[in-house]
Amino acid sequence: MIPTCHSEFGKLKSIIIKPVNAAFVNEQHLQQNWRALNFLAKPDLGTARDEYTAFENIIRATGATVFTLPQDDSVTMDSIYCRDATIATDFGMIVLNMGKAARMPEPAAQQKTFATFGLQVLGTITPPGTLEGGDVAWLDERTLAVGHTYRTNPEGIRQLKHLLEPNGIEVVVAPMPHYKGPSDVFHLMSVLSPVDKNLAVVYSPLMPIAFRDELIHRGFSFVEVPDSEWDSMGCNVLAIAPREVVMVKGNPKTKEGLIKAGCVVHEYDGQEISVKGGGGPTCLTRPIERWV
Repeated sequence: MIPTCHSEFGKLKSIIIKPVNAAFVNEQHLQQNWRALNFLAKPDLGTARDEYTAFENIIRATGATVFTLPQDDSVTMDSIYCRDATIATDFGMIVLNMGKAARMPEPAAQQKTFATFGLQVLGTITPPGTLEGGDVAWLDERTLAVGHTYRTNPEGIRQLKHLLEPNGIEVVVAPMPHYKGPSDVFHLMSVLSPVDKNLAVVYSPLMPIAFRDELIHRGFSFVEVPDSEWDSMGCNVLAIAPREVVMVKGNPKTKEGLIKAGCVVHEYDGQEISVKGGGGPTCLTRPIERWV
């Protein structure tokens, strides 16, 4: 096996997380911010701590090197969803420019930690370009999919291509639907979670037809998320190794589909840290390197 940043499903080698205490901080911070950030309700801090401990234990049990982001007063409780601020590549980290205004300080806050983590920077997405990590997924080691959404605009995609195409990376664009509009959290990875080189968890009703056909052409088969498990984050599934995944409890049909496809499934209670803020296990992590 060799290490690469260009995988969504290889065995985890290194990963960034932001613990709940560093992101949610305290009751006062939650009370002041949850409505403005469009959380469904104020997270219960004690329960959130318990949920995050269980989630983090699953990640650490993989044996991966775990880098933890510190509390930073420049960012909000949304920063627990640390995938969105950066992209990991074999050529260095790409520091993004967030499409949600309240999250714009997060990339710079993450970048301050990179030297400590031993990470180099390839480049930065700059205004007027916007790009969020939830809109990006590696399909294979030479192909990166990116969603054109309200959080990731054409200029951000152009800059991403400028950084990656000279290094031999194909960037495949998925033009995503309007769905609930600009105020909603709707990323490419809201409808796509690759869990092996030829298997992905998908929510087909909101997938662009051409992009879904492209996945089929590339040899992917699908675990289809039912309508009843869309809002409960059934499609947000983190691979910690090929066909070994982490998902939010409460999605039994998707879990059954994964098991039928030969996957080992780990679950965590995520009502406070995932469902209320619209960020499942992929959002809670920024994988760096994986073994493939």
